[in-house]
Amino acid sequence: MKEENVILVNQADEQIGTMPKMEAHEKALLHRAFSVFVMNEKGETMLQQRAAHKYHSPLLWTNTCCSHQRVGETNISAGKRRLQEEMGFSTELTELFSFIYKAPFDNGLTEHEFDHVMIGNYEADPSINPDEVANWKWMKPEDVKNDIAKNPDTYTAWFKIIFERFYNHLIQTPQ
Repeated sequence: MKEENVILVNQADEQIGTMPKMEAHEKALLHRAFSVFVMNEKGETMLQQRAAHKYHSPLLWTNTCCSHQRVGETNISAGKRRLQEEMGFSTELTELFSFIYKAPFDNGLTEHEFDHVMIGNYEADPSINPDEVANWKWMKPEDVKNDIAKNPDTYTAWFKIIFERFYNHLIQTPQ
């Protein structure tokens, strides 16, 4: 299987090149990414547990899905594509905000991403792809926040960063 390229960007999210994903993570270069949060009518967020064989952060809990845009792909179409690939469903997505973060891993790789955070709604159970996802669950954002404080090592490094911003967005935005 051919390794995917990521889109290298500057601080203004302007494309400056492409690079194989592993090389970009080894060199900690800034690249475009997205994170999807899916919620239901009860106000719960769908979390996924990463598959056991993932090259970083295996079996850790994270947001509904996340990945990297392909050249020529919009943020929304990339989010929908990956949601279908990982969780087995599609829904409308809205981009909430974007920001830059850097998260190093124990294996020497670093996520340095210009992350576009999106939200969608869904009411049914997903049909998870076992190559990507080990498990899933619904959790209230307040419970996620409390669990991250109690059990930080059970969540991905990037999720802890992104969730704080997502949670603050939720509580500051009138419903």
